[in-house]
Amino acid sequence: MTIQKITPFLWYSNEAEEAAAFYAGIFPDSRVVRVTAVPSAGSTKVVEFVLFGQPFIAMSAGRLDPFNHAISLMVNCSDQAELDRYWDALLKGGGSTEECGWVKDRFGVSWQIVPNDLIPMMADPDPVKAGRVADAMMKMTKFDFATLKAAYSGAAV
Repeated sequence: MTIQKITPFLWYSNEAEEAAAFYAGIFPDSRVVRVTAVPSAGSTKVVEFVLFGQPFIAMSAGRLDPFNHAISLMVNCSDQAELDRYWDALLKGGGSTEECGWVKDRFGVSWQIVPNDLIPMMADPDPVKAGRVADAMMKMTKFDFATLKAAYSGAAV
């Protein structure tokens, strides 16, 4: 695994290896690279994995702080089918949906599953267009590409 200047590090109470395998099974160009037991630290394991080519490290080392919305992993999707696929996969086994495109997986990690165009549409210099998109987004749980694009263009859905 290539050493990155910044690598996301996720602390799980005891399911880092299971979580890494779960994520690697969802996203292309993803895999568990290595699992290292840390014998001097009890049942602690360090798990190196890659999602979409991005290195991550996870650790199983007992309960510390639960995951929350302060940090989430955002997945940009090119079409509704891709968004639906990741959304549904992350919900498997006990995940939950949240407003504005958020999913909490069964391990408690928050994900934002979003259309590629969402941020550019919301950043449009035309405040009316950007406002329509933001208003539409705020009413959604899972994002709907067609509705967001219709809001952007001013068309009725």
